Amino acid sequence: MVLVSSGQPSLNPRLVKEADTLTAVGFDVTVLYAYWNAWGTDLDKKLLPGKQWRCVRAGGDPEQKKFTYLLSRIIHKFSLWVTKHTGIKYFAQFAIARSSYFLIREAKKHKADLYIGHNLGALPAVVKASQKHKKLCGFDAEDFHRYESSNDNNDSEVVLKAFIEDKYIPQVSYLSASSTQTANAYHQLFPDKKPVTLLNVFSFNNDVKQPQLNAGQPVKLFWFSQVIGVSRGIEDVVKALHILKDENFELHLLGYHSTQTITFIEQLNNGVAKIFYHQPVMPAALVGFAAQFDIGLATEPGFSINNDFALSNKIFTYIQAGLAIAASDTTAQSALLNQYPAIGNIYQKGNVQSLTDVLSAYNKNRDLLLKSREESWLLAKNTLNWENESERFLDLVNQTLSSAKR
Repeated sequence: MVLVSSGQPSLNPRLVKEADTLTAVGFDVTVLYAYWNAWGTDLDKKLLPGKQWRCVRAGGDPEQKKFTYLLSRIIHKFSLWVTKHTGIKYFAQFAIARSSYFLIREAKKHKADLYIGHNLGALPAVVKASQKHKKLCGFDAEDFHRYESSNDNNDSEVVLKAFIEDKYIPQVSYLSASSTQTANAYHQLFPDKKPVTLLNVFSFNNDVKQPQLNAGQPVKLFWFSQVIGVSRGIEDVVKALHILKDENFELHLLGYHSTQTITFIEQLNNGVAKIFYHQPVMPAALVGFAAQFDIGLATEPGFSINNDFALSNKIFTYIQAGLAIAASDTTAQSALLNQYPAIGNIYQKGNVQSLTDVLSAYNKNRDLLLKSREESWLLAKNTLNWENESERFLDLVNQTLSSAKR
């Protein structure tokens, strides 16, 4: 098995879970990936030594393989320019990610029964490697990629991503997606494909104990991402806490953050709310870290079709940590909370008063807060966990491999 990503393992939990699962059942697994950033590299140094699968980094890096890294940037920028300004589509396969050219070269060196792509920058690599070795390939669409950043079909990034999807997805043997909405969107584009939904859940953490009543302590709100940024719903949370300044709340934010971002948040807050900032933790430690809080904030703004359809690892981390959920009313999050209403509440995105009402209700009714937390914990224990979802993944892999023998 060869899994390919244009990012780094520590920044791609889906890839790591799939590689671990395949290794655990006896497959020989190699992961090909590319440098993304320095802090991802630091996390990789902690993550990778404990893994049983092999790793190969393609496309260089700015510290140890500077020339290859520089060359990859030149190829990428040249390919972007040619694709955008001349209409020549040959270079689109190299324009889709900084590392794409080198991922294609590296993937072709490895003979495997199945190649699995993660991130759109890896899609050309798995298709071309599978064609060279006359084997099969699959693609995991964690996002509805063509509409990640814009809904405008004339936007240059949308045009590029749509071209890559239209060219290569018809050639994959299977397609998986991270939400039902994303799977349905791809099925509409590619009717002969039947995408399988694999949720962004994690293995149940036995160290996370059943939640206890928070009778008199502050209600601790938790939000995390790889990077703490603006226009992601945090501003609405701060504004809601201004309205709730006489109630007992704390806001905890986890992720890498710039001085400019923290300055912006603190200026918006103006000293009213109690805000705490945390550096990222190892992915394996995230659920345990989150369990110390009360309410998980899934504040997706729905700024694009992809964002509206997404069920990120954020909301499932909250569930597995046993937190009550306060989620914006994107299409995917609304569907999840409608399916499991006891775990939390939906608020109208962009409506500060709607969010305020959800938070205040939990603060004033701590029994309700405990009930939602318990329901999340039980849901993670019994249903929404990788133990269950990995069976769907393995079924998909085995069915794909079996199809090659017919």
